Amino acid sequence: MKKLKLALQASVILLTTSISSTLFAHEIGLQLYSLRHQMEKDLPAAIAAVEEWGLHSVEGGGNLYGHSLSDFKALLDRHHVQVVSADTSYEEVRDNPIAVAYKAKFYGARFATFYWIPHEGVFSIEDAKAAVDVLNKAGKILAANGVTLQYHPHGYEFFPYEDGTILDYMLNNVEHATFQMDVFWIKQGGQDPVDFLTRYPGKFTSLHLKDRKHGSPDSSDGRADVEVNVVLGTGDVGIDKVVEVAKQQGIRYFFIEDESSRVMLQVPESIRYLMKLNGQTVNH
Repeated sequence: MKKLKLALQASVILLTTSISSTLFAHEIGLQLYSLRHQMEKDLPAAIAAVEEWGLHSVEGGGNLYGHSLSDFKALLDRHHVQVVSADTSYEEVRDNPIAVAYKAKFYGARFATFYWIPHEGVFSIEDAKAAVDVLNKAGKILAANGVTLQYHPHGYEFFPYEDGTILDYMLNNVEHATFQMDVFWIKQGGQDPVDFLTRYPGKFTSLHLKDRKHGSPDSSDGRADVEVNVVLGTGDVGIDKVVEVAKQQGIRYFFIEDESSRVMLQVPESIRYLMKLNGQTVNH
């Protein structure tokens, strides 16, 4: 672990200015799932890495990696890391929405987010209609407790329906919850994230920023090789344009997610890229 620590320190030497809301109109955060392997081995070291990268807003809090909820929260607090969006699941949102609200409130999170709608085979309009009903019913309960429920489309929602896609149907019919755009999965499903942002202003209340290696094949099942995750700005998603449009819409939280085996090297590079997009000087 000492070697990991030294490597981490070397990788963030350029980040001499912490990233905070005082520097950006939006906040750069991290989806903690990016560090799942690191957290399994040494949770304190992984959370320390988040602080050393200058990040203070994260998404997570579902998997506690063998720690108690209070110990996990205390570790985050010690490193000045705030869960802004609490992870949940479709089943939990459907069956016990008040528990989702309590979990989010415990962390001080403004969002609760789920990432997958269970389905057999191809995701159907019937699956989507059931999910819309869950989102609207649970979204009301969470909103009454000061929490915004988000659904994170995963690239399997793009089968045609009426004049658009199943995702269009969901965006048009969810009234009491919002959506989190993972720009990778919009691209992976063969769609344009900027197009969806432009056509549905206000529907997406946070982003996952994740780039895709040039030449990667699309898919329609919500699956992809994690090793096609590349440093932001070096892939085919068009991160610069996405960020530009998201800023114009006032989207506040941009969560970096990197599922690759190179996460410890790539996240600092992605942070530097976002700093440059914001006109911030990166000290070498």
